[in-house]
Amino acid sequence: MANMVTPIPKKILARQHEITADFLKEIDKHLADVIAGRVEDMFEIRDVAALMHIHPTHLSNTIKLTTGKSPCFFFEERIMNIARKELETTDRTIADIATWLTFDPSNFTKFFRRFSGVSPKEYRQQLYASAISGQKTETVTI
Repeated sequence: MANMVTPIPKKILARQHEITADFLKEIDKHLADVIAGRVEDMFEIRDVAALMHIHPTHLSNTIKLTTGKSPCFFFEERIMNIARKELETTDRTIADIATWLTFDPSNFTKFFRRFSGVSPKEYRQQLYASAISGQKTETVTI
């Protein structure tokens, strides 16, 4: 009887996955509101937990248990995807993108560098450089 493991009931597992799915829907909805300008402040985990009517610690523990990642990972990953897309597809200034995503410009640069290894300016420069080298390659091969 030394290492008896009690399996987790399916009902509890199902609820954990339901909480995770609801969390992801809520952050997607919130980020859509941020992008559309309907809200001015970025949610924190406690704000999402309040919307879901659960305790923030329970939400964090459940997300970590079901995905192996913290709730912040999903928020930050989605914000980075939005930021990259803006840097790739628009001529908006980096400060404008930062403000639009509810960041102070210097904090946005730190955030972006932490996840991509380069600043937003360097990221955009790399895009332009690869676009130019791609055009040169096409010209040579045609």
